[in-house]
Amino acid sequence: MTGVLVALGGNALARAGGTGSWEEARAQVRATVPVLAEIAAGGHELILTHGNGPQVGALLRQNELGESEIPALPMDVLGAETQGQIGYLIQAELTPALRRVGVDRSVLTVISRTEVAADDPAFQDPTKPVGRFYNDEEAARLRTKLGWILAFDEARNGWRRLVPSPHPVRWLEGRAVRQLLAAGLGMNWIPIVSGGGGIPVVPRTGGGYEGVDAVIDKDLSAALVARELGLDTLAIVTDVPGAAVHFGTPRQRWLGKVTRDELRVLLDRGEFGAGSMGPKVEAGLEFLDAGGRRFIITDIPSLPLAMRNEVGTRVERD
Repeated sequence: MTGVLVALGGNALARAGGTGSWEEARAQVRATVPVLAEIAAGGHELILTHGNGPQVGALLRQNELGESEIPALPMDVLGAETQGQIGYLIQAELTPALRRVGVDRSVLTVISRTEVAADDPAFQDPTKPVGRFYNDEEAARLRTKLGWILAFDEARNGWRRLVPSPHPVRWLEGRAVRQLLAAGLGMNWIPIVSGGGGIPVVPRTGGGYEGVDAVIDKDLSAALVARELGLDTLAIVTDVPGAAVHFGTPRQRWLGKVTRDELRVLLDRGEFGAGSMGPKVEAGLEFLDAGGRRFIITDIPSLPLAMRNEVGTRVERD
């Protein structure tokens, strides 16, 4: 038996170009969970994380539309909302999928906080776009009223809010989950943790933690979770069958089994997009450098075969 963390990307939760309706999300997750059930049926201790970009974007828009009647909520609270929302959906669909393959495990959502450093340079240089696009008049109003930092996107001819993306330091619920797994409960339940990278918090003067308006990269957070739980495998699920060099060009080549050093050279060479595949590769290398055994990048349909080292981009610790 091996422990595997599967980090679900947006494609597992929302269809590209879709309406964003609950029915659509349920259908997407329903198509995803048979693969997760197959992994569990293979005798693996399974832990799940997930993205939340579209869902947080929808809640931000709801904030805007309702601000005349209902006070807007800060981003850390919206992150907590999406963890509950998405966790509930995965629980509802994965539980019967497990039963269909003869696996008797409970699926539980753990609302998770991720500590970041208050002096992280990211707070001085927000780079992560969130929410919808705004016209010039809206952008000027939001800068004045709320102090937002916005950047202009020429392709969309609009402005978009930028928030910090600090590096994850510690998963605050990690100790509790680790103790449960160490007690032999890993084959009795499947935890869903650190959704959307976790709720970003910083230490509060006098004790405790305080939420901040930021977005933590979900893949870097997944690597942190996998390291803290001492898992064997980190599998990052995306919408392509693996990582590629010269992506989107006639020279494109999918990567299969590669070494850690080869992958690092390709990352340093700029082969992987900073806003797409780059953070996934960086997360995988962090996991391997900290003692993880195997890192996988693939899509949902290919995941069982990738777990058997047949497809996908696969890196094993030397």
